[in-house]
Amino acid sequence: MSLFDIEKLREKSEEYDEKMSEPNFWDNPNKAQEIVKEANDIKLKIKAFEKLKEDFEELEVLIELSEEENDDSVIDEIDKNTKDIEKRIDKLRISTLLDGDYDENNAILSINSGAGGLEAQDWAEMLLRMYKRWSERKGFGVDTLDILPDTEGGIKSVTLRIKGINAYGYLKCEKGVHRLVRISPFDSSGRRHTSFASVDVTPELDDDIDININNSDIRIDTYRASGAGGQHVNTTDSAIRITHLPTGVVVQCQNERSQHNNKVTAMKMLKAKLVELKEREQKEEIEDLQGEYNQISWGSQIRSYVFHPYNMIKDHRTDTEVGNTSAVMDGDIDIFINEYLKKQKS
Repeated sequence: MSLFDIEKLREKSEEYDEKMSEPNFWDNPNKAQEIVKEANDIKLKIKAFEKLKEDFEELEVLIELSEEENDDSVIDEIDKNTKDIEKRIDKLRISTLLDGDYDENNAILSINSGAGGLEAQDWAEMLLRMYKRWSERKGFGVDTLDILPDTEGGIKSVTLRIKGINAYGYLKCEKGVHRLVRISPFDSSGRRHTSFASVDVTPELDDDIDININNSDIRIDTYRASGAGGQHVNTTDSAIRITHLPTGVVVQCQNERSQHNNKVTAMKMLKAKLVELKEREQKEEIEDLQGEYNQISWGSQIRSYVFHPYNMIKDHRTDTEVGNTSAVMDGDIDIFINEYLKKQKS
């Protein structure tokens, strides 16, 4: 049980309790809600640990009694409880792997369809549904910040804010190219098609993180927001597109009716991408970043989803394979996430 620093969690829980008891705690409602949510999450982790420890001790007693009395009638119960405890220990172990600088933050997740028109756009929409379903399973909130649907069907691109403790820590491994192989429902000849979509994931940064971006380095464009099916969200140019000229990074937001609110959100998205790019290129300052920004390399896929001639989804980084494609497309992707996190720390 040493993999879980329970004392550190208890100390942090006490710190949050003290903060929440301060008279001016709710002066900043958004920040207060974040603290309350994180405090509750820590309390749930402590409770899970203590229940696991209690059940483990009870299992030890049951095994000892079984051995002393040579009683085989409880073997099935011991086996069932052992498997349950192993699963719960593994779940706690995964939570300890989320120790990156921004792992506990919300995630900004973008999906872009590859070449191939309607076929690729349908695949992008399938991935959108998969991540929404996964978020629901985790109890995470989902905001659609920007979406570009196609009149024929599917989506060309979408950007989501996924809200929850460790959302970025879990989803960062989804960044890359996702490949689909299937019999196309849009091909009257029933031929097999291969489609690609890219997924990009960045952390949503806290407001108190100070990043200097020169106004002369960005271009801000406004346009009319549109929703699914081409229906206008409103009749004003409230959507915002920001381009960081030195790097070519582009972010868009049309979630709010207010142009100002969309600009605030878009700037947070831009800062997150630039921080990630700065760390990847090991630069000291944002100003040192130059050159064309390539969101995802199309050279190789991280995961293949094969629906024909057999059913199998394989993650090429960990060699993890799953045969139940329907479950995965319904949001059951934790096995891929967990195996990736384990491999990164091994």
